[in-house]
Amino acid sequence: MELKQYLKIIRKKLWLIALIVVVVCVLVGVKSYVFTTPLYQANAKIIVNQVSKSGGSATVNYSDVQTNIMLINSYKEIIRSAAILNKVVETYPDLKASPREMASNISVSSANNSQVMNLTYVDTSYREAAKKVNAIASVFKDQIPSIMKVDNITILNQAEENASGSPINTNPIVTLLIGFVVSIMLALGLVFLLDYLDQTYKTEAELEEDLGLPVLASVTRIKKSDSKRSRTTKNEKVGEGAYVTSVNQ
Repeated sequence: MELKQYLKIIRKKLWLIALIVVVVCVLVGVKSYVFTTPLYQANAKIIVNQVSKSGGSATVNYSDVQTNIMLINSYKEIIRSAAILNKVVETYPDLKASPREMASNISVSSANNSQVMNLTYVDTSYREAAKKVNAIASVFKDQIPSIMKVDNITILNQAEENASGSPINTNPIVTLLIGFVVSIMLALGLVFLLDYLDQTYKTEAELEEDLGLPVLASVTRIKKSDSKRSRTTKNEKVGEGAYVTSVNQ
């Protein structure tokens, strides 16, 4: 199929493409502005920094660093455990969150070969997210010595509780642009699919092109009003006489 044929198909179904794009964009806009609850993300960083003491001074060696890195995988699970989150609820009752809720909203990550752990909490309020992630980091630091029998946690930085964050799940302009592009792709796909499934011939040119034979005659569609025309008569003169013929139209 040539490019001109594609363009012809698109031009013929342009109304359908426009309708799909408008409907999708309206639905996406309503979803983004009305039915989407903004979510905010707050972060706190802690470092696992166990050191060895030699001659009264603290020194860091390679084995200590490797030990700290290996401990991080265990710490990721401990942070989200009931031992820590139950203690957070007990210590900070004003947070008004259950351990299960905090476990589902807290995530812990760390870069490869890094001793730094990043705690991320997601909530419908940035201030509440900041309070909860700071509380979890603080309780985790206090509880690790009794759980792991080692004091090697330091809080690098806490989330700013008085700051105002930006939602991480709502960007109406970007969402509308994505919806616009996706709707055009869907509309074009539907138009070409409908044209592919349509096996009828619309013009003599299509029939001639497909069969490779010239069209000798065609049956046109007769309007209902034309089929109900009344019988008419006309006079025709032949020589000096005249006669009347009736013609059915």
